[in-house]
Amino acid sequence: MDNAKTYKMNCTLKFGDIYSQIIVWLLVLFISLASALALMGASRPVYALATVGLIFVLSLPFLLFAFVTTLLNHIEFSEVDPDAVVAKSPAATARLASQSA
Repeated sequence: MDNAKTYKMNCTLKFGDIYSQIIVWLLVLFISLASALALMGASRPVYALATVGLIFVLSLPFLLFAFVTTLLNHIEFSEVDPDAVVAKSPAATARLASQSA
């Protein structure tokens, strides 16, 4: 296992990457609330609540899928030199300081 490689994980996700997804989902929810209010005015409150619940339940998996795929697309793995990792560790730094003194 002498040739074991060390990897560093870096997440480059920013709020701007998911901002449009949140806005689209909020628009879907507001449209469903508008349709629910229209159904409430038509004296059908059960249908209004069912409409909001159905739209919410059907749109939530798509939102979560979009978030997860966006997150996974912004995770990077880069190879790190094992010697550089050992040199940067606090124990190695203390050892080097004690050897030089």
